[in-house]
Amino acid sequence: MSTAFDDADYPAYTMGRAADMIGVTPAFLRSLGAAGLIEPERSGGGHRRYSRHQLQLAVRVRQLLDEGILLTAACRIVTLEDRLQAAHRRILDLGGTLTPEDDASRPTPTAPAA
Repeated sequence: MSTAFDDADYPAYTMGRAADMIGVTPAFLRSLGAAGLIEPERSGGGHRRYSRHQLQLAVRVRQLLDEGILLTAACRIVTLEDRLQAAHRRILDLGGTLTPEDDASRPTPTAPAA
């Protein structure tokens, strides 16, 4: 039996809970909204609600920021990574195949190799 909580796009988490879960501040989540990366749903009372998918994007932006990438660039990178992952899922849904080099689940390295 599938529930709404099985859906990665279901807006299940309040701003405070979402921020706690991924170790950021509510202001950081609001900044991602202002940057256009994440548009949370609103509850009947107007409170922001975030999905697991949105929180995954936020975590990836935080990783990029920690590596020294600017917010606008980090948001663009995450948007493109997310689109690539969706395209790869679509290819597989249509019966296509991907090579190991096509694996969109691996984060794109942004720091020079040591």
